[in-house]
Amino acid sequence: MTIDDALVAAMVRECFPAWADLPVRAVVPGGHDNRTFRLGDALAVRLPSAVRYVPAVDREQRWLPVLASVLPLPIPAPVALGRPAAGFPWPWSVNRWITGETALAAPPVDAARFARDLAAFLTALRAAGTTGAPAAGAHNFFRGADLAVYRDEAEAAIGALPDAEEARWATRLLDRALATRWERPPVWVHGDVATGNLLVDADRLSAVIDFGGCAVGDPASDLVIAWVSFDAATAAVFREATVLDEDTWTRAAGWALWKALITLPDPGSRRTLQRLREDYAD
Repeated sequence: MTIDDALVAAMVRECFPAWADLPVRAVVPGGHDNRTFRLGDALAVRLPSAVRYVPAVDREQRWLPVLASVLPLPIPAPVALGRPAAGFPWPWSVNRWITGETALAAPPVDAARFARDLAAFLTALRAAGTTGAPAAGAHNFFRGADLAVYRDEAEAAIGALPDAEEARWATRLLDRALATRWERPPVWVHGDVATGNLLVDADRLSAVIDFGGCAVGDPASDLVIAWVSFDAATAAVFREATVLDEDTWTRAAGWALWKALITLPDPGSRRTLQRLREDYAD
């Protein structure tokens, strides 16, 4: 199915006639799991791109208003829930538009301050109430669940590495990560803490978007940005401000390792592996 301006405009006309005259403009880049379109100046349409991403619609509709009340920065605010329409087969959301550039498109100059701001946001997220919240699982691709679910995939990727020494190192790190568990009550995780989901305004972290992977569980998977996007100095600031135990950081390294291994030979994945070796050389 082609999800474009014309389809979204037809869906809006069918489900929300009061907004039928508002212009529709695709947001570029539009994301992989979901597509986003501006609707006028104040609204955004968010649509799942495949059936496996549909469960996120209900989670965001249900939980984003709850989380927004306790978080220090803006997050998407659902305005309406759209039904299947104009040939689009799944539910979809209309949210308030949040102004800002992504940190991917506009990397902050003061990276240390950005890292501290992100750590403060994630700390507040972990402190949010979890009563009735969805446990991490298949619905959010196990973000916040046990990394062991991806053990076979990681081990297969390690087996495909051409460098035997690197393969031995990766096996040691994976084993260290899998040997630990989150022993405390489950906490909220965002599920995809990446520079494309972090908005910047005036060189400050200004909002966090794309909560499609949110659930409650182990916060380790929310920390992989330390190796994926931060240099060593910025990662050290982030780690100090995050205030989590060594085992959680080791599991976070395991998550970063798994993702990098399965996305090789992408240059970014190679960089992530290099960053991991800086912190886990033995």
